[in-house]
Amino acid sequence: MLRRALTNQITRQQFRFYRVNRSNTVINFVPQQEAWVVERFGKFHCVLDPGISVLFPIVDKIAYAHNLKEVAQDIPSQTAVTMDNVTVSMDGVLFYRVVDPYKASYGVENYGYAMQQLAQTTMRAEIGHLPLDRIFSERAQLNAKIVQVINDSTVKAWGIESLRYEILEKGDIHLPQSVMQAMQGQATAERKKRASILESEGERQGAINLAQGQRESIILKSEAEKMEQINKAVGEAEAIKAKATAVAQSIQMISEAIKHENAQKAISLLVADKYMDAFSNLAQKGTTLMLPTSVHDPSSMIAQAINIFDTLTTKRKDMKSIEASNEDKKPEPEK
Repeated sequence: MLRRALTNQITRQQFRFYRVNRSNTVINFVPQQEAWVVERFGKFHCVLDPGISVLFPIVDKIAYAHNLKEVAQDIPSQTAVTMDNVTVSMDGVLFYRVVDPYKASYGVENYGYAMQQLAQTTMRAEIGHLPLDRIFSERAQLNAKIVQVINDSTVKAWGIESLRYEILEKGDIHLPQSVMQAMQGQATAERKKRASILESEGERQGAINLAQGQRESIILKSEAEKMEQINKAVGEAEAIKAKATAVAQSIQMISEAIKHENAQKAISLLVADKYMDAFSNLAQKGTTLMLPTSVHDPSSMIAQAINIFDTLTTKRKDMKSIEASNEDKKPEPEK
């Protein structure tokens, strides 16, 4: 208890420079970023702003001189228990400034020491509301929450505004050895889990890429076969068309040749030649044949073919003659 009392007394002495008595020299010069609180007959009179001011001697007293600059206050390391019952040791720094010199003078005895104690208790309380994992991951939210809680208590009552609170980067959070080992094991398990997930994702993506490649290959192959069939069909159609055109032209030429004299003999010879070719092809391709009686005599076969052609020609001429006579016998229309 004696050691704690001595420590508190020394700490209070360290903050005495925030409120320093100034001598009244009648004509007083207030430095920039300072505010002097003047008492007259022991009672608050006014606050002197930076510049020149005239005060009455003896009756006016400069009771407090406040520094209006931003002040960085170290927060000593302290032990706290998290929500999941883990003991941690943390230290930080608090940044604040005086916004109301009157309240800073008469609202609190020593606002520097009071701000330090309030920051410690607030940090201990806020750590108790969070599990250990969130303390590491939500440090910014923790700092903002501490500043908010401090301002709710100090701005209106003491005239002190907390600007920000920061947990120190070096040696800021101290954990027991058993907790450190447990956290390392947890981190190792998490890394293994992520590695297995990444490996499975890679295999899955590889299978998908392979399936897509096979699918595209099949599609391209089918498209190629389709184009091949289309080109083949177009080629066959063109060939049939060309063949039909050639046959039509040959028929036209034959019909033109029939009109000439002595064409019948040439045609008879052509028919006989085609008859022999057809019979020859039939003998090569078929297995069952119906042969004419004169197969041993090709000359008689040719004569037979010519006789058939002549008979057809004669019948054709007779049909044309009958048609012509019928046309002549039609009665003329009455005039």
